[in-house]
Amino acid sequence: MHFLSLNRQLFFIAVSFLLISIWAPRVHAQVDDIAGSDSDPIKLFERGQNAHAKGDLDHALAFYEAAIKLRPEFPEAEYQRGVALVSLNRLDEAEQAFHRAIELRKDWPLPYGALANLFVRRNRDHKAEPLLRRALALGSRDYLTLDALAAIRLRAGDKTEALVLSRRATEDADSPASAWALRAYIEREAGDKTAAATSVERALAIDDRNVSALETRAELHADSGDYEHAIADLKTALVLKPRDKEISLRLAKFYELDNKPEEGRRLYESLGQEVYGPGVPATSQTKGIINVVGAPEEIAAANSDDAKIARPALEKLIARNPKNAALLARLGEVTRASDPQKSLECYAAANKIDPSNPSFATGYAAALIQSRRFAEAVPILRQVISGAPHDYAAHANLALALHELKRFAEALPVWQWVASSRPDIAATYFYIAIAHDNLGEYQQALEAYEKFLSRADAAKNQLEIDKVNLRLPKLRAQIKRGQGVKPKKS
Repeated sequence: MHFLSLNRQLFFIAVSFLLISIWAPRVHAQVDDIAGSDSDPIKLFERGQNAHAKGDLDHALAFYEAAIKLRPEFPEAEYQRGVALVSLNRLDEAEQAFHRAIELRKDWPLPYGALANLFVRRNRDHKAEPLLRRALALGSRDYLTLDALAAIRLRAGDKTEALVLSRRATEDADSPASAWALRAYIEREAGDKTAAATSVERALAIDDRNVSALETRAELHADSGDYEHAIADLKTALVLKPRDKEISLRLAKFYELDNKPEEGRRLYESLGQEVYGPGVPATSQTKGIINVVGAPEEIAAANSDDAKIARPALEKLIARNPKNAALLARLGEVTRASDPQKSLECYAAANKIDPSNPSFATGYAAALIQSRRFAEAVPILRQVISGAPHDYAAHANLALALHELKRFAEALPVWQWVASSRPDIAATYFYIAIAHDNLGEYQQALEAYEKFLSRADAAKNQLEIDKVNLRLPKLRAQIKRGQGVKPKKS
């Protein structure tokens, strides 16, 4: 549950490991003014590095640009310029700078890693992965590159390679706590809790203030039913990272599991969450349906499983509570099948009122998909996943939207994540097969089609089964003739 914080940590270390970024006043220096009479691009570059190390980003950037103006083919200056632009949050320009550095010096791994981490930050794993692999092929062996790729593979559902990469990242005797913390996280995700416990202790021996390691150790304690120590670790993590919502919610849950509902209730309420029952946070359906202006019978009707009962009750409650996002989301859910336009409007309103709630955003995106507005749904779902990397509904809807847009190369790793999360759902393998098929990866497509057929239910999937059976003879013939992209050798 703390995977995102690890991912962000990897990015910020990766783009600044040659530099020290501290606050400095902005001067908006001009290239020509700052260069003055200095016509030596090397000296200008060195002056830029000195300014950069002091945190004077504007002067550093001006020096780098002055050096590039004098020597247009200067990959080191382009790379450092890109790093400075990232620190200034000018990400589009930074991307161009890293691309230029790669163009000028194709055998240098640093700009590949920096550009990859920029793509990770912008939720573009599919673009980051080949760059990281290229950096490794060029000889990069630093833990940052290995861990970034491990994180991507884990998000894609490939726990095996993620584990291999994270362990390679800790082979160096000087591997930092963050590398061991990621390894521990992945080991736990892969089901090797004994190894995870060893790794997390290594991380904390190096840095006992590593929040990610404390979170993983808390989860390991909870796995064994030791909620007392799980709570202690999360309380320490919360001291180091005050008011972190994800840590706080998990801590509240552990209080409940440790039979301390009042502590959990206080924590939920401190986060502004309504509570339904003894210490239980309200869900997307119940939040706001309790403690709203309305009669008890209206509230009960709003919670009915019968849409014909729930809809009029919800509409009356919303008239009295027009800013209640949860009521709007509940109405969006109730009207999804019967009135798709109404559902879209309700989810859009709920998401506007509370854009930080992933269930509202996912519901809005799902309504957009139902209305075949796939391109609009994609950025919303990517944003949800960046904050909730284990959200199944967001992944499944993103995969479907990308599939409908025929962006098969992007959809494939998301479908693979969906399959790894819920491997018994047959339809997922149908979509995986179609993606491989459209990408010309015929052998992988055949394997996925066969996996679909082995799980499909004729009562539910007959149409898809018929389509697959029609496709398979031709597909097998294509493979026999040697057509298609060959599977990569492991």
